[in-house]
Amino acid sequence: MQNDTFADLINNVFIGNIIRPLVPLLISLALVIFIYGIVLLMFSEGGEKKEEGKQYMFWGIIGIFVMVSVWGLVAILQRTFNLENTPQVIQMNVSGGSVFDSIF
Repeated sequence: MQNDTFADLINNVFIGNIIRPLVPLLISLALVIFIYGIVLLMFSEGGEKKEEGKQYMFWGIIGIFVMVSVWGLVAILQRTFNLENTPQVIQMNVSGGSVFDSIF
């Protein structure tokens, strides 16, 4: 895959090879931390373990929120700067007939 422009380089290398595989992995890790906090909270007899479970749940939720936000931000930036993999091409029929004939 050749990177002809800066946009291709950003889309193919940074977003395609680094961000896209990393975000679902980090969301999964945050979900595991959250579930671990739930288990720790449920099976604790109170005191220090209960507070530790609450902390794990809190940071798990924060991690999920941050990673989903990053994923959304990357999608917004891709659409804003036309960095999507499929170019959006509008074809028009100039040989006669309706413009909608070429679309449908």
